[in-house]
Amino acid sequence: MLGARRTERLEAIASEIRDKGGVAEYRALDVTSLEQMQAFVEFAKDRFGRLDVMVNNAGVMPLSKLEVLKIDEWNRTIDVNIRGVLHGIAAALPIFKQQQSGQFVNLSSIGGHTVFPNAAVYCATKFAVWAISEGLRQESTDIRVTVISPGTTQSELASTTTDAEAAQWVEGFREAIIPADAIARAIAFAIEQPEDVDVNEIIVRPIGQSG
Repeated sequence: MLGARRTERLEAIASEIRDKGGVAEYRALDVTSLEQMQAFVEFAKDRFGRLDVMVNNAGVMPLSKLEVLKIDEWNRTIDVNIRGVLHGIAAALPIFKQQQSGQFVNLSSIGGHTVFPNAAVYCATKFAVWAISEGLRQESTDIRVTVISPGTTQSELASTTTDAEAAQWVEGFREAIIPADAIARAIAFAIEQPEDVDVNEIIVRPIGQSG
């Protein structure tokens, strides 16, 4: 079950999955809306009968020094990167509790373990993803919680940076990069473990990445 704002991209991915013999559905989803998130999860449950794993993957990374005061971008980063994860938890947790099983896979970042210049707000949101996930893990006896922290990965994330100085810094930082399917394999590894095994955290980054 796929959800994102750009349904044309979802349609293409769902078609590829179906062409390879898989089953896929998709629905437009803005993770900053709790109502949309709840409707998405209910649709998934109605379509497939249950909910086994919730992957909270949406994120933005508009980098800049704090002194530039890109406050609208700060707020957008907080809304997507923190509230989006909380909305995913709020929508799926009641179902997991009712089933007495389920797994959250929350995407943090290497920026959730260390802080970089130009990235204070972004890193703060990714530290928050780790903290929320760890709190949920400690509160749960029947739900698995996994944090995946990618290093520099092939994606559109860097394109959300509008500040010229920060964009130049990101370009240098992203000289070494891993494909997106490296992260997908890490997620699959965590999901495929026996029910009594909870892989709490995986860091995946290019060989030799300094941060």
